Amino acid sequence: MGVVEKALQMLERHPLCNHCLGRQFAFLAHGIENEEKGKALKTILLMEAQTLASTKKTEAIRVLKILASNGLFEQAEEVLHQMRRRPPKKAVQTCFLCENRFEAVDELAKRAVEKLGEYEFNTFLVGVELPVDVEEREDEFKARFNVEYGENIRLEFGRLLARKIAIYSGKKLDYHKPDIVVLLNPITGEIRLQVNPLYVAGRYKKLVRGIPQSKWTCTKCGGKGCEKCNWTGKRYPESVEELITPPFLEATGGVKASFHASGREDVDARMLGKGRPFVIEISQPRKRFIDLKKLEEAVNAYAKGKVEVSNLQIVDKDFIRRVKKGEAAQKEYCVIVEFEKEVSDEDLKLLEQKLSGVIVKQRTPLRVLHRRADLTREKYIYEVKVRKLSPKKAEMRVRCQGGLYVKELVSGDEGRTTPSVSEILGQKAKPIKLDVLNVIM
Repeated sequence: MGVVEKALQMLERHPLCNHCLGRQFAFLAHGIENEEKGKALKTILLMEAQTLASTKKTEAIRVLKILASNGLFEQAEEVLHQMRRRPPKKAVQTCFLCENRFEAVDELAKRAVEKLGEYEFNTFLVGVELPVDVEEREDEFKARFNVEYGENIRLEFGRLLARKIAIYSGKKLDYHKPDIVVLLNPITGEIRLQVNPLYVAGRYKKLVRGIPQSKWTCTKCGGKGCEKCNWTGKRYPESVEELITPPFLEATGGVKASFHASGREDVDARMLGKGRPFVIEISQPRKRFIDLKKLEEAVNAYAKGKVEVSNLQIVDKDFIRRVKKGEAAQKEYCVIVEFEKEVSDEDLKLLEQKLSGVIVKQRTPLRVLHRRADLTREKYIYEVKVRKLSPKKAEMRVRCQGGLYVKELVSGDEGRTTPSVSEILGQKAKPIKLDVLNVIM
């Protein structure tokens, strides 16, 4: 069966707009829009009917009446008038497949752009949602007429709406990492926006001790508030996360900020040097075009000398993976060690020799065993440098593989870490102060 004959057969059964008729032959004659194809098919049928008028008048009139009613084709009505034939009774005809909703594409796109005006964005993607009965109806239609070259109705709506939104908004369509996904239902006219997160990376320094990296919920009340936590629901009044995120939310108009970092330092340790890499993930940001230098100043002012951020930059979601992988990167530490007995220069040199270029075996430390699995981990130490501060104190600098428990490297943790400072010198050693000097990525 030819294309024109099949088109007539479809129109005999159902009223179809130009879009929906042309869409059944979408993969033929590439480069021509479905609406044009549908109109062209109806025009050809009109021309054929006119040529039949002199020889097969009955058939010609039948085709013209189909075009005038189910074809929604005004030109067919005009020809019938010219032939002094009565057109089919006027009735409000609705396209069987799209319910005439292709006529509303332009208006829907304008409404979407108006809603998008509440947000700053560079790129977008269109998603089309359709009622189940609309899609089922088209599937049954395609099966009935054995449609081989048709396009899905969802795809045509999506393509046309995306094109219109791009024109009216001046923004770019992005199929991979759009700032916003516009979810449209052409049948109901519903518009929803899925605003994708904004990711800002940087490095933070923690300049004081006694602050955890992230909010630490009170273990007694589970965050509800009790006497132990002074009714705050938190074990510590503030954290690096809580000191950094509020200015980000204020600058972007986001609804939530998630904090991702490359490892974490102990609550009583400082994070110095260039700082620890982190990423702030801001959900549903209204503003994306932010002055990062001003934001950096705002964060540092808000944190009041406790935390400092630097090197802020806009990144994508993949950067979080890179930051998380950095947990295993090299780290540099400085730990002040206090010994039970006096130590000699030779003792300190021995520590440098025994702890440089070695693999340390560590069972999960007793202090974190309540929240970590009891495993034995092997971590490599690249270099240890020790400087004497007093007869019973020394400064030890350690460059090692990420994940090494430095406090336990000093104390030995009742034999759970080996070798350790205590084991090598045969006396008790304890860490007094710990600083992270560098996270090497």
